[in-house]
Amino acid sequence: MLKNKILKNASWIIGCKIIQSIIGLLVSMLTARYLGPSNYGIISYAASIVAFFTPIMQLGLANIMVQEIVSRPDEEGTILGTAIAMSVLSAIGCIFGVFVFTFVANASEIVTIVVCVLYSLSLIAQALELTQYWFQAKYKSKYTSLSTLAAYIIVSAYQIFLLIEKKEIFWFAITYTLQYGIIAILLILLYKKNNGQKFHFSIEMGKRLFSKSKYYIVSSLMVTIFAQTDKIMLKMMIDDAATGYYSAAVTCSGLSYFVFQAIIDSARPAIFESQQKSKEQFEKNISRLYCVVIYLSLLQCIVMTVFAGLIIHILYGESYSAAIPALRLIVWYTTFSYLGVVRNIWILAEQKQRYLWQINLFGAFANVVLNALLIPHYGIMGAAFASLFTQFFTNVIVGFIIRPIRFNNTLMARGMNLKLLLDFIPKIKGK
Repeated sequence: MLKNKILKNASWIIGCKIIQSIIGLLVSMLTARYLGPSNYGIISYAASIVAFFTPIMQLGLANIMVQEIVSRPDEEGTILGTAIAMSVLSAIGCIFGVFVFTFVANASEIVTIVVCVLYSLSLIAQALELTQYWFQAKYKSKYTSLSTLAAYIIVSAYQIFLLIEKKEIFWFAITYTLQYGIIAILLILLYKKNNGQKFHFSIEMGKRLFSKSKYYIVSSLMVTIFAQTDKIMLKMMIDDAATGYYSAAVTCSGLSYFVFQAIIDSARPAIFESQQKSKEQFEKNISRLYCVVIYLSLLQCIVMTVFAGLIIHILYGESYSAAIPALRLIVWYTTFSYLGVVRNIWILAEQKQRYLWQINLFGAFANVVLNALLIPHYGIMGAAFASLFTQFFTNVIVGFIIRPIRFNNTLMARGMNLKLLLDFIPKIKGK
């Protein structure tokens, strides 16, 4: 039964992520304390810069891969081979772009430039990781989960080695490249072991994929702007330490992200399948997914708000105390960001991708303006408020402004019915 596939798929993701999170908490705590707020801020700045180029590297392909593979299983080898080739070529160009940007924006900061370029090498590894969507489409996320866990354990051991040897910040900048690289290699090997079709490149396939994915490039870039602008502006307008404090708060607010990712990733193919069979069931499935996301995220927000001080002190130490007030505010934007992820499933299913750039342009504009106005006066709390308002505005208010996507807000409102939380998993059968 489909419900068993979803449960099993999600359980693999959650189980492996729990182990990964336990390891990650220890390593992150030690690394953040060793680097200190300033160096940790430089690493976070590098991550934000690379994040700006990630949507360009992905070419929007990550957003359509599951649906393409579900809809055209006979062409999955060509779909994957073409998408990977396109992304790798784009990644090479993006790495050069990172160098040029940091060379101009941080001309006198050699350490920052080198760290950003080293960090950007992860873009190639991420491009090779597109096979993960084949496993999602086949309800075989145990393979991606185990591969990610294996890579995380290896990289965590590497980071501990760096801490013991007291290495410089540059060595930490390549950890993400190692992690994504190991995952990509393992997934490709497992794809072949599971009798996946041989990769092929097709210009015609590339044109067809890009015709659908192109709408996600600008929209994803806009999402990145209102997700990463705060860290970059904090560095530019205040200092590295402020970026470090804010990044610590953001990291803590996303500690349980893997739970939502597991639920959404596992439900996505079932929702696409249900649309092909029944419009009524499709809409119910969207509302049920909204329900789970809304109430679980609210629970997370309450817990994080109450125990923010304890969480920061345990993970980062007293030197990061400035991050506590920011965490209490930042964590509330996670609810709205998860709503946006569910909305994008509905948008893709309904072929309304052309409105994504409008949605996210609103959000990007609001975020940049609010950060520019609030950071000089309120520091990291100003950035936290800007992020919270942007997520609410983009993922709720804009849904009422743009008429063609307004019905999605109706489905979201139906998701407020608490009863749906109890029957979400048993009843999502795609019939």
